[in-house]
Amino acid sequence: MPQSLGAGPGGEDLLLRAGQVLRPALGLYLDLHAHPEPSGEEARTADRFAERLTAAGLDVTRGVGGHGVVGVLRNGPGPSVWLRAELDALPMRERTELPYASRNGAMHACGHDLHLAAAAGAAELLATLSGRWQGTLVVVGQPAEETLTGAEAMLRDGLYERFGRPGVVLAQHAAPLPSGLIAHMTDGGPPITGAGAVLEVTLHGRGGHAATPHLAVDPVLAAASVVTRLQAVVSRESAPAEAVTLTVGTLRAGVAANVIPDLATLGIGVRAADEAALERALAAVHRIVRAESAASGAPRDPEVRMVSRSAALRCDPAATAAAWGAHARLLGPGRVLPWPGSPATEDFPLFGDAGAGIHGESGIPLVYWMLGVAGAAGPDGEPPAPNHSPHFAPDVRTALRPAIAAPAAAALAHFAAPPAPGSGAGTDPEGDS
Repeated sequence: MPQSLGAGPGGEDLLLRAGQVLRPALGLYLDLHAHPEPSGEEARTADRFAERLTAAGLDVTRGVGGHGVVGVLRNGPGPSVWLRAELDALPMRERTELPYASRNGAMHACGHDLHLAAAAGAAELLATLSGRWQGTLVVVGQPAEETLTGAEAMLRDGLYERFGRPGVVLAQHAAPLPSGLIAHMTDGGPPITGAGAVLEVTLHGRGGHAATPHLAVDPVLAAASVVTRLQAVVSRESAPAEAVTLTVGTLRAGVAANVIPDLATLGIGVRAADEAALERALAAVHRIVRAESAASGAPRDPEVRMVSRSAALRCDPAATAAAWGAHARLLGPGRVLPWPGSPATEDFPLFGDAGAGIHGESGIPLVYWMLGVAGAAGPDGEPPAPNHSPHFAPDVRTALRPAIAAPAAAALAHFAAPPAPGSGAGTDPEGDS
């Protein structure tokens, strides 16, 4: 066991056993990192993940809600514990210069490759530890998390009807914390991830020649004014204590420098710590877009389309406390920290009450923690690259083993204990789901 992990009593054995499944998990990670696929295009990734789950002894179903993968391991009667990981990468060029870096124009810049390798490793680890628990393990490889559409697609494809109601759903996410650290949401604290929305805004103009701008209406100028004015939503319309961010991530217009185009399109991301702050920010975006369009003399009203929306992620206090305790025993109590909250967004809340209108269930507890994946600081003491940076890269040498052991430990904390020797209780090999 690496001394740097500082495992608490009871954690050493699980960390050592995680080492036994490390090689296939590492092979999966290196393969997926080198061959990332963007949201909705994860066919190869899904196949590789499904193959590893099958090799671990799970009954695997493919094609759930698109490229979604579901693996089931039944181990007698008991709770149904779900573990979710994401399949998709981002459409950006990797600049890590790693020997296994992607070269196909996409990149696992948010650690989903590590999540998948860890989930497959945890499933294999739990299969080898079947004498320590009873219940049903369900491992979900979810597509299209980055577009916030994959969870809904799987749920609308009958995820819970086909595989049973979860007793708890677990997930972890790579974060630029030192490897071997885990951070959980605290009871009564801020949500672990915020509420968010992505908007597509189309501003209309009247095209013309760059030499006669007075005969045209320039949507590029209107778009520039919108971008500038939107900065005041956070700086002047949101309370300083509110965690609100607003980013214009894309601006597309025109085909030539001497042509004034007919329209300009903006992609806008808004995040907030709660729904009320998000609603206020979205209302401000609509108001500003309409006002700047009118000020430019646009021939048509602008169009604002909601591309996706996600709720803030609040974890179940009791289930989180069980996972927190398991992680403290695994890594040592000093390596499990409170998470201060983040304006990042997730579609994971849909597996719980936020998705009740889709799956028809309520009261499903969710547990989600941040997993440190950063190695030692660079020679100049530079901080690790954050998620979604072209330089983001987990230090797989130090991060993968705890990434495997953490979900396995949390799952064991939620499964039923096997009957004591000599109790006369039998084990139903089919279990229940």
